[in-house]
Amino acid sequence: MKTVRQLAVEIVAREGGFVNDPDDPGGATNFGVTIHTLRRLRPGQQITVADVRALTREQAVEIYIEHYFNRPRIAELPEPLWATVFDMYVNAGANAVRILQRLLVQMGQNIAVDGAIGPQTIAAARRAHAMAPDHIVDAYGIARRDYYYAIADRRAASRKFARRRDGGKGGWITRAEEFIAPRFHLSDAEHRNRTRGWA
Repeated sequence: MKTVRQLAVEIVAREGGFVNDPDDPGGATNFGVTIHTLRRLRPGQQITVADVRALTREQAVEIYIEHYFNRPRIAELPEPLWATVFDMYVNAGANAVRILQRLLVQMGQNIAVDGAIGPQTIAAARRAHAMAPDHIVDAYGIARRDYYYAIADRRAASRKFARRRDGGKGGWITRAEEFIAPRFHLSDAEHRNRTRGWA
C-alpha cells in the first residue's frame, strides 16, 4: 500500500495547478486548494487570489495530509478505502464521508449519514469491508461517480466537469473511475446515454 504522503502527492498532481473558473463554486484554486480553504486555515489574514496562486506544491501536500486525511480520521477506515475516500474528501469535503455512509447503510449498517467519521462509521466500515473485501472499494467508486453525475443533473454549469465538449467522459468521471476496477467502468456509449438529457 502507498503511504499517506504518496497518496497526497498523487492528489496534488491530479488536481493540477492554478485555476479560477467562474463556474467552479470553489473559486480560485491551486493544486486543489481553494481560496475558501486558505481563508479557513489562515484566520485573521486577508487571503487573496494572489495568495492562492503563490501556494506551493509541498504546502498543498501538507494541507491535504493534515486537514483532509488526519483530521477527518480517514486512517481509521479500512486501509483499502484510504486512497479513494482521501481523494474524494479533497474534492468534496464531508460529502465524501456521506457517500461512504450511504453505501454502508445500503449494505445493512445502521449508522447516521452525517458526514463525520466517528466510532459508528469506523466500525460499520470495518464490518462492511469484512463482508465484501473485494467489492467495497469499487462500490464506493461507483457511488462517487453517481454523485458527480447527480451534481451535473442539477447544475448545468457543472456539466463541463462531467462531460467533455465532444461528449466523452469529463474529469469528474474519469477521476472517479481511477478508483474503480476497469470491468466496472462505463463504456463511452453508456456515458453518452447517461448524459443524453443534458443541454
